[in-house]
Amino acid sequence: MDINEQSLDLHYQLQGKIEVVSRKPIQTREDLSLMYTPGVAEPCRVIAKDYEQSFRLTRRSNLVAVITDGSAVLGLGDIGPAAGMPVMEGKCVLFKEFGGVDAFPLCVDTKDVDKLVETIALISKSFGGINLEDIAAPRCFEVERRLKEVCDIPVFHDDQHGTAIVVAAAMLNAAKVTGKAMGQMKIVINGAGAAGIAIGKLLISMGFGNIVMCDINGIICEGDQGLNAGQEEISHISNLNHEHGTLADALKGADAFVGVSRPNLVTAEMVSTMNEGIVFAMANPTPEIMPDEARKGGAAVIGTGRSDFPNQINNVLVFPGIFKGALAVRAREITEGMKIRAAKALAALVTDDQLTAEYILPSALDKTVADAVADAVAQEAKEQGIARV
Repeated sequence: MDINEQSLDLHYQLQGKIEVVSRKPIQTREDLSLMYTPGVAEPCRVIAKDYEQSFRLTRRSNLVAVITDGSAVLGLGDIGPAAGMPVMEGKCVLFKEFGGVDAFPLCVDTKDVDKLVETIALISKSFGGINLEDIAAPRCFEVERRLKEVCDIPVFHDDQHGTAIVVAAAMLNAAKVTGKAMGQMKIVINGAGAAGIAIGKLLISMGFGNIVMCDINGIICEGDQGLNAGQEEISHISNLNHEHGTLADALKGADAFVGVSRPNLVTAEMVSTMNEGIVFAMANPTPEIMPDEARKGGAAVIGTGRSDFPNQINNVLVFPGIFKGALAVRAREITEGMKIRAAKALAALVTDDQLTAEYILPSALDKTVADAVADAVAQEAKEQGIARV
């Protein structure tokens, strides 16, 4: 069987990848009285008087909601909330396995922004954090923005910010390997959706240099017609030289390429026009250019989203630690500073003597990563004054 058949067979066997487990077995009448009625009334009364105690007397201090509308699931597109459930369950498994964070999947059957925001806001008191997942752009930008305004817990769209953080960490180390100077790099990002725009914003915020965004129509430039809200916003801070043209035009003289788009869009010839290029071709399962082709074009450092090539650029290196750190100090939100600190902490896990063109990030299976990211996020939250414990 191939991997798809094996996975399907496993899912039929498991009938769900997560389950609810009691933290204390009920074996006696006293157990029952303490865990439920009549004893449970007392923690309820305490929380009614002091809302903050809900984080100490319930599991919400370590519980994240993983929420989708099913409109942009992996590379499958708009397959709906029910079909998105295996991915949401999988995400919950990763939260627990890599970060020790409990997570619960919620698939909401609406694409209406008002309804989605209202639904998530209304259930937010059950959780310590909200992880938005697989919501199509540009709707995802507004959903996240509005939820941040009304929720008193961290709201994080992993497709945007988790991807941006792991790419930034990889780019920091790839720049070290190639000797490229911060502030002087030209980085081309192909795919101006949720992930691409978030990557662009974070790389700009961290001072990498000139970021050039491309979509299906080519280079995005300030003043272009037909841009959505997210593309319009980033157009004012990217493409500093006001270039126009195709992706091939953008890559000429570029120091790095980041692909969050579609398979087979980049050729070895295009890579050969780059400046000893860093190539992160992250379309899954088939990248924008296969590593052997990128190497043929002269790429100096190559990364993909796949586990069967060196330098896997995977969100699992980020989101468990981000939430673990934010929950530990009860941060109100996840800020730009926390994202930057997380990226730097992740990059620093590859020491100078370990760093090579084929090893710029820790393994996606390295379960020590979450603690390092969490510590950095928690410390940044404290320094910014947004930690509540």
